[in-house]
Amino acid sequence: MAMIPSKDQIRTWIADNPHATSKRDIAKAFGIKGAERIDLKRILKELEAEGLVEKQGKTYRDPDKLPPVSVLQLLAPDDLGDIFARPLEWQGEGPEPKILFSPRATDPAVGQGDRILARMQEVEGEDHQYVARLIRRIGTNPLRVLGVFRKGAEGGRIVPITKGADRDWAVRPGETHGARDGELVEAEQVGPKGRMGLPRARIVTRLGDPGAPRAVSLIAIHDHAIPDAFPDAAIEEADAATPAGPDGRDDLRDMALVTIDPADARDRDDAVLAHLDDDPKNPGGHVIWVAIADVAHYVRPGSALDREAKKRGNSTYFPDCVVPMLPDRLSGDLCSLHEGVPRACLAVRMVISADGTKIAHRFVRGMMRSIASLEYAQVQAAQDGQPDDKTAPLVDDVIHPLYAAYDALTAARTRRQPLDLDLPERRIELSEEGEVTSVAFKDRLDAHRLIEEFMVLANVAAAEELISRRQPLLFRVHEEPAPEKLEALREVALASGFTLAKGQVLQTSHLNRLLAQAEGSDFDELINITTLRSMQQAYYFPQNFGHFGLALKAYAHFTSPIRRYSDLVVHRALIAAHGWGQDGLSVEDAAHLDETAKHISGTERRSMAAERDTVDRYLAAYLADRVGSTFTGRISGVARFGAFVKLDETGADGLLPIRSLGNEYFHHDADSQTLMGSESGLTIGIGDRVTVKLAEAVPVTGGLTLELIEIDGKHTPVRRGRPGTSPRRKAGQVAKKRAGLRKKTPGNRSGR
Repeated sequence: MAMIPSKDQIRTWIADNPHATSKRDIAKAFGIKGAERIDLKRILKELEAEGLVEKQGKTYRDPDKLPPVSVLQLLAPDDLGDIFARPLEWQGEGPEPKILFSPRATDPAVGQGDRILARMQEVEGEDHQYVARLIRRIGTNPLRVLGVFRKGAEGGRIVPITKGADRDWAVRPGETHGARDGELVEAEQVGPKGRMGLPRARIVTRLGDPGAPRAVSLIAIHDHAIPDAFPDAAIEEADAATPAGPDGRDDLRDMALVTIDPADARDRDDAVLAHLDDDPKNPGGHVIWVAIADVAHYVRPGSALDREAKKRGNSTYFPDCVVPMLPDRLSGDLCSLHEGVPRACLAVRMVISADGTKIAHRFVRGMMRSIASLEYAQVQAAQDGQPDDKTAPLVDDVIHPLYAAYDALTAARTRRQPLDLDLPERRIELSEEGEVTSVAFKDRLDAHRLIEEFMVLANVAAAEELISRRQPLLFRVHEEPAPEKLEALREVALASGFTLAKGQVLQTSHLNRLLAQAEGSDFDELINITTLRSMQQAYYFPQNFGHFGLALKAYAHFTSPIRRYSDLVVHRALIAAHGWGQDGLSVEDAAHLDETAKHISGTERRSMAAERDTVDRYLAAYLADRVGSTFTGRISGVARFGAFVKLDETGADGLLPIRSLGNEYFHHDADSQTLMGSESGLTIGIGDRVTVKLAEAVPVTGGLTLELIEIDGKHTPVRRGRPGTSPRRKAGQVAKKRAGLRKKTPGNRSGR
């Protein structure tokens, strides 16, 4: 007969063996069999009643210890770069244990605020009690809600501001954090999200009036968890930085480098220069210089500035503000190429032939001094014969040579045939109070294209240089469209009266021919937008898969290290490859480029979503006073729940809900991308011209709801009769009707 263990022995076993704590495991450990298990069961119940162990399912655990697998919330890195986590399942009476999160190189990127499921290992002799290893990430902050607080008799509720949120959140009286009715708040879920009733949340931050103009960007920052406050250590490092000196650098201060930026530029990180090549072996050729701020000199690997820059991944730009990747001491001062001020840089000298082919390049780490800070419109006016006082002295020796080199690069671009999308970019103009005064489309000047072509050439040179030196780097990768997306684009093209070649290896030249067919037609913007939507998302990766959109074999971001961490990595790789100092790409960082690539690709998508949501909210605020007005537009997307309309006047996207089309059943045909009424036969498809009424504009979410008035110039009365129970026409008939419409639609098939 085995001896029944004491309560202390059982507790010790549970603590020492957290993975084997079922009654069966305990019985086996102590050799307990048969009827003796009844006594073991009794002792375990007593331990549970006394609160000395906790039963979870069929296992027992010490309540003052964390379970072997726990849910944690990651905290911000500390001054040493270590990441600690807070246990979300702590039930002990003492203080929460300190948990060090130890990611593996193969783990997906996670960051501050993420909830993770982790395997726990208890440690001794450290300043922390556990080490956590990632099992999987639990969504992306899935238990966080941003919304408007509505006070009630018993606490209140939170109305989420996120578009598509399906229900409110209940807040108990003691969990309101003093929030006032109508205030914008951030809250965290409390308890499980059950199927019945409202989920419960606890307010953790009060953000003020959601209707205030300046709240628009604030909402996006919090909604997408974009870090907007620098840690003290990073600020201290930035404030302690001093301007780099010329020692060990090539002296470029006598060169006529200029910066060309938007009128509202917040930083100036690139300067350019061009002149005719005096080499007789290159008749009609040009020399192009591109100089970029030497951010790597100030942001050293492993520093607090580096950790914060990597965490942010990139700067995020809003109409009224910017959340920078680096503190203003660097982004707006030491790393900004201000006119007349010596600045450290990494520069590339590129030689191109008369037809724009790059035939040589050379990188240097230098010291430059911009002779002028110029604006795009200002440079274009000077090139067009209308210089101002500042550009007049620069026309012959600086501006004309820049455009001459650009003309050569344009010839090379024409041969290369990169994707030639022409998408108008909206410009939201704000008053000093932050209110929208107008929405227009930005001018697209040759001055913009000139800088773009110079930057592309410099990025290509960086990629080629590092490949030739066998140096690890981050490539900018853009893969060709997925077959299903390409087929969807082909359907839209056919519905619009155009053609897209099929049955051959896709090249950007094929897409450019489609864009040329649509140019100048009513379908111009639609084809451009749909082509863009068919593209894969570009991303960063340590291996080279080429850049489909630019039709380039190798491409790396080199030209914006102030606002993109990827470019800083490339700068460090160049420094290491040339032996320019101790601030190059470290062996450790090179070994973790996979992880870095995943992380910064994610932060880029996060910023894009935040910027897009902010524009939507500003547009909704701008249009809120025009509810009931009519607008023209074009169907830009079709889904089961309705159609999306892009409005001509502002470029805003609004939803035409299927419920607003009447009570009849609408069949959604994914292949032909149409909705067709079962009783009326009304067919709505991508590309259709529509007149709509603005039914609702909600600035806090950015949502626009529309009502259909006319489609293709024909009035469409809403059917209010009994809903149809099934579509009268099959999907094949829908496609056949669309094909018939295509035959009647004249297409613009002339080339550019």
